[in-house]
Amino acid sequence: MPNLVDILRFNEHFVANKEYQQYLTNRYPNKKMVILTCMDTRLTELLPKALNLRNGDAKIIKNAGAIVLQPFGNVMRSILVAIYKLNAEEIFVIGHHDCGMTGMNADHIIDQAVVRGVDPKIMEILKNAGIDLRRWLRGFNDVEEGVRNSVRIIRNHPLLPPGTAVHGLLIHPETGKLDVVINGYESQ
Repeated sequence: MPNLVDILRFNEHFVANKEYQQYLTNRYPNKKMVILTCMDTRLTELLPKALNLRNGDAKIIKNAGAIVLQPFGNVMRSILVAIYKLNAEEIFVIGHHDCGMTGMNADHIIDQAVVRGVDPKIMEILKNAGIDLRRWLRGFNDVEEGVRNSVRIIRNHPLLPPGTAVHGLLIHPETGKLDVVINGYESQ
């Protein structure tokens, strides 16, 4: 609970002093882009700075590994909403070097869930319901291949407007250096 107390105390000061005013914008991305990236803490401030993004410039979706697992999951839905409702025109999938999803062991996650109190019977119930936890919790063997796979799923989505540029990049989590994996303008 100490985090909640600290956050609320800070927030009261933030609002009272109108510090929010420097971040005012609307819901539409100024640069008409949507970014799928990793939730890695090293990217929280680094990624927007390395891309010259300010508050309001882009829709940023974060998950573990910048992974699109399935074409009709939450990530793809968010991308389509950004395009059709919020006027985004380009998509950037930005993975990063030294990603924790590289070689992730799903069994470790499952074991930790049990250690932290999830009833082991739940795993069997999920398996009997057709949920493959090992597949669902998998990472990737190579971060570049993970980016390529996510770009492929997005680019081939039947609801994506034809000609939409879908870029794949890698960012170095220490320096912010970007490496282009797929140039969406050349791949259309």
